[in-house]
Amino acid sequence: MAAPPYYPAPPAPAPSGSQLEPLPVVAPHFCVPYVVQLSVRETLGLREGDFTITDTNGAVVLTVRGAFISIHNRRVLYDAAGQALLSMREKVLSLHNRWEVFRGDSSHASDLVYTAKKSHMIQLFKTEMEIFLASNTSHQVCDFKMKGSYNERSCAFFLGNSNTMIAQMHRQHGAASFVLGTHNFGITVYPNVDYVFIASLVVMLQEIHTDKND
Repeated sequence: MAAPPYYPAPPAPAPSGSQLEPLPVVAPHFCVPYVVQLSVRETLGLREGDFTITDTNGAVVLTVRGAFISIHNRRVLYDAAGQALLSMREKVLSLHNRWEVFRGDSSHASDLVYTAKKSHMIQLFKTEMEIFLASNTSHQVCDFKMKGSYNERSCAFFLGNSNTMIAQMHRQHGAASFVLGTHNFGITVYPNVDYVFIASLVVMLQEIHTDKND
């Protein structure tokens, strides 16, 4: 899959003062040395949880397909060529909305890439999630964190418990989304951050929010 086109980086709010080293979660070639801007659009259809992810030229970069019936809210993320990159599923009866993400179309423990869960069971106005890589088996300290307000579609992603921001999600307005009730998001992924990883987290946030309002 060709890398998304180059876009000038916005002023980075991270206080580190230097560009991050590559942070590959899904694969190293998804970490590019420039800012990546993506749009996430919910796709109406027979299945729940279908999304199309495009660059600013409208070219499809990733797609997400849900299942017709699934007790795990299973979602599979594909590249533009139709290759399965990640399989996401929610753990049944999880108080913290815990999700497990596996490589490809797998659900085997040996293919686990990361897990994500809400930091607190009850979150009324703000959303906070902790992400743990598969190698972090103790889950004492998270590898990444998401903070913000999902209802306002304004969330930021951070490296561990630090203030180093690695990506942002923001609301995208459009007549179609207003009329049809679909969800559109914009994502800004900072240089050297795995943009497929960030896209999977945004889809997961939408699913958690939908479950809460069902």
